[in-house]
Amino acid sequence: MVSDKSKCLDDVVIKAPTDKRLYRIVYLPNGLQALLIHDPEIFPEGPPDPSKTLENDNGEEEEDDDDDDEEEDGEDDEEEGELNEKRTGVPPTKKAAAAMSVGMGSFSDPSEAQGLAHFLEHMLFMGSAEFPDENEYDSYISKHGGSTNAYTETEHTCYHFEVKREFLKGALRRFSQFFVSPLVKAEAMEREVLAVDSEFNQVLQNDHCRLQQLQCHTSASGHAFNKFFWGNKKSLADAVEKGVNLREQILEFYREYYHGGLMKLVVIGGESLDVLQEWVEELFSDVKEGSQSSIKIESQLPIWKAGKIYRLQAVKDLHNLNLTWTLPCLRKEYLKKPEDYLAHLLGHEGKGSLLFFLKAKGYATSLSAGVGDGGMYRSSIAYIFNMSIYLTDSGLEKVYEVIGVVYQYLKLLGQAETQQWIFKELQDIGNLEFRFAEEQPQDDYAAELAENLPRYSDEHIIYGDYAYEVWDNNLIKHVLSFFTPENMRVDILSKSFDLQSKDIKCEPWFGSKYIEEDISPSLLELWRESPQIDPSLHIPFRNEFIPCDFSIRSPNPNNDVNVCLPKCVLDHPLMKFWYKLDQTFKVPRANAYFLITVKGAYSNVKSCVQTELFVNLLKDELNEILYQAGVAKLDTSLSIVGDKLELKVYGFNDKLQVLLSKILTITKSFMPNDDRFKVIKEEMERSFRNTNMKPLNHSSYLRLQVLREDYWDVDDKLSCLTDLSLGDLKAFIPELLSELHIECLCHGNLSEEEAISISEIFRRHFPVQPLPLESRHAERVICLPSGSKLVRDVRVKNKLEVNSVAELYFQIEQDIGTEATKLRALADLFDDIIEEPLFDQLRTKEQLGYTVQCSPRVTYRVLGFCFVVQSSKYNPVYLQGRIDNFIDSLQELLEELDDESFENYKSGLIAKKLEKEPSLQYETNHLWGQVVDKRYMFDMMEKEVEELKTITKSDVIDWYKTYISSSSSQCRRLAVRVWGCNTDMKEAEAERESVMVIEDVMAYKMQADFYPSLC
Repeated sequence: MVSDKSKCLDDVVIKAPTDKRLYRIVYLPNGLQALLIHDPEIFPEGPPDPSKTLENDNGEEEEDDDDDDEEEDGEDDEEEGELNEKRTGVPPTKKAAAAMSVGMGSFSDPSEAQGLAHFLEHMLFMGSAEFPDENEYDSYISKHGGSTNAYTETEHTCYHFEVKREFLKGALRRFSQFFVSPLVKAEAMEREVLAVDSEFNQVLQNDHCRLQQLQCHTSASGHAFNKFFWGNKKSLADAVEKGVNLREQILEFYREYYHGGLMKLVVIGGESLDVLQEWVEELFSDVKEGSQSSIKIESQLPIWKAGKIYRLQAVKDLHNLNLTWTLPCLRKEYLKKPEDYLAHLLGHEGKGSLLFFLKAKGYATSLSAGVGDGGMYRSSIAYIFNMSIYLTDSGLEKVYEVIGVVYQYLKLLGQAETQQWIFKELQDIGNLEFRFAEEQPQDDYAAELAENLPRYSDEHIIYGDYAYEVWDNNLIKHVLSFFTPENMRVDILSKSFDLQSKDIKCEPWFGSKYIEEDISPSLLELWRESPQIDPSLHIPFRNEFIPCDFSIRSPNPNNDVNVCLPKCVLDHPLMKFWYKLDQTFKVPRANAYFLITVKGAYSNVKSCVQTELFVNLLKDELNEILYQAGVAKLDTSLSIVGDKLELKVYGFNDKLQVLLSKILTITKSFMPNDDRFKVIKEEMERSFRNTNMKPLNHSSYLRLQVLREDYWDVDDKLSCLTDLSLGDLKAFIPELLSELHIECLCHGNLSEEEAISISEIFRRHFPVQPLPLESRHAERVICLPSGSKLVRDVRVKNKLEVNSVAELYFQIEQDIGTEATKLRALADLFDDIIEEPLFDQLRTKEQLGYTVQCSPRVTYRVLGFCFVVQSSKYNPVYLQGRIDNFIDSLQELLEELDDESFENYKSGLIAKKLEKEPSLQYETNHLWGQVVDKRYMFDMMEKEVEELKTITKSDVIDWYKTYISSSSSQCRRLAVRVWGCNTDMKEAEAERESVMVIEDVMAYKMQADFYPSLC
């Protein structure tokens, strides 16, 4: 029964015309604001009977988690990935989800216990009075096909989850206890401090994080910025040494801030709004009462000292200029968005723009500008507008001149009348994005809306992000007035750092070395009164790619082919073309993906490097039109996948063919000039030097180097690139494009005739000979010997990197034949069953490190399974030993798994595989994976589901005993170990007699067997 004490608002939230969901805002008597969302696609067969809701395995309730933290700037293994857990065809369903945003974050940390807000976020996962087991919440959600996460921002902390639709109430019951009765046990605190410390150590060598902390460290004393937001063992342990009772402090922190008035809840379910409201009132009414409010952060401006330059030593080989201006808080101006209008102009990449000018001078390779989405940049204190320019060596030498050009452009904006037509373009694009918004994963959507609840008025909770409603010329001029040299902070990150300078300082938390310098009055005067504006600088031209046609294509009534699956509409020696008309999302979007096999791209290391250089130069040449199209939400990706080029054009379909024609027109006649050759070559050299700086990336690279027959070493590529001339490249390009094979997928709002015309565009621009099958590169994967225990030990590339990694790869079988579908299903089910116990044992209990994960891997259609642990505390031999110990315990875990739990894991995985794709692009990407792998099993998820239905617990145990157990004669294991700077590699010597150490990868592969190539 819905309470009459709660205040309800229906039909208030403005939503897109295509959005079928129903929204209700509820205010509970305790001050908590909830947004309830009924999604009819969660239960397409109709809402369930609330009396039969499953809350736990018996019909009451239970727990679980999935830690999906991804490393920033991670390099994608284009040729490999986790097994897809999505589907096409059969009646789709969606997960349920929820998120809670609490209006308190790191700005509220007490100075004597910095990182406390982040630490509290961790502790809420560690059990409650009603559910005292530490992993209850995580275990419940994991068992029921879901995942959880949380993050701490400067002014809010957000917790969110998604779960199989039937188990929403049970998940909410466990989730609600975070905000009612967390235990915060002392023994759990001791362990979880180590998790916070491990999380910090993961970013210790991250240049972006180092810069952010330098900006905090050098801000005014007593300012809310002048803190250490991450927290680590030292910051929290120091508090104890200073006499702070950390448990009492964290409980007091919780009591002060975790009340209904600061809480914004979002629940997405398939049940009716009335049922969802009943659940929220039942489960969240015990949250402590508090008035609707926000925490007032008292901080006086300015944040930073004026007239300063900070030179920060970078970890990576880069030159990055960061210019920062402090603006007033503009949250209330979200319908006007003056900061985004200026970001559009200052960050533009077309002719007349800052970047176009600086690239022509050879000073810069990229530029971005705007107010970031993070809480430090969009706070109640101020908006921080940042311009980040990646410089060439020449640009670093001329850095003051570069800043001068920035002020020339700002002077141009100040002199010119603000352009309402530019605002109108942004308004049109924003309205199109809102009108035809693509869905996100449910938990991401819940978290986004939970953040928006305190940010926007009730009606604009969704629309606020897209709104450009009010043109305010005076406000834009007012905001522009803050872009002065006196209000500018300058940070320069570079590997080129004068270590001999007597003025070197050290940021205390990251240990970053930096120099603080005064900007001379003459420079400030020069920038303030910037001389004549260079005539090549001007405002952007009108955008030709903004779409006009939004009509939805209808299926051909005479076509009786299964519309759920792509069909091959062309199969010629030059081109194989797949097509599917979208009838699910019915939005004016389309995706055209091309896999282009070129001649000799991967035949040797020099060809590989020349192909990469050609692609990077071509992207540089195309940048202006690709940027304009991207602004209009028609995006392009051009990359290298193994030996092939991959071109993706995706977004609003109206101008897709126009853009593709322009891309191919430029490509067919492209020949680089000397100036751009030098700049892009320098950028590539820097990129090669920066490869494998992160231990997790490094371990994946080392594994692939063993597994793939041809995998050119990055140091060899760098050596080759250094000696490469423009003449070499000019001779190579015509040969590279002389013979081609193209495979394409067109999916979305395109008729079959329109799709075929896209193939004609390609054939018109490239009337070349087909590349014969025998001339195409055959990608082969090593077949590890049965019973093999291979080890590869390598030191971290960055000599200051404290993290070590142990990665254990188990090779299963090649993905071919009738048994392959069952093997894939078993790998996924095994992963779902052991993922949470692995996390609970190795991270929560043993505290090995922040990153503890496992997953199936597919490398050119060879199935494998990986365990990975990264640690700043233990060496790789110890980490491997703990992984091995866990693996040895799995037979007992599997055998003791009761039938009901096993069936829950199965049904949770089936639900994941049959889950409705959030958007057209998600579906395209999964279909495209079948094309790239040359499997063409577009209904693979349904086939795996049919196999899953027949799989028994004994099947999983047999799979484990055959492929993973150390006692199996068929177990084939490769251990990749990356040793941190503080570890001693001599500790690996004791085990050398029981394993085979790969010292020379090329020599090992020379005598190895390989699977036949499938893709």
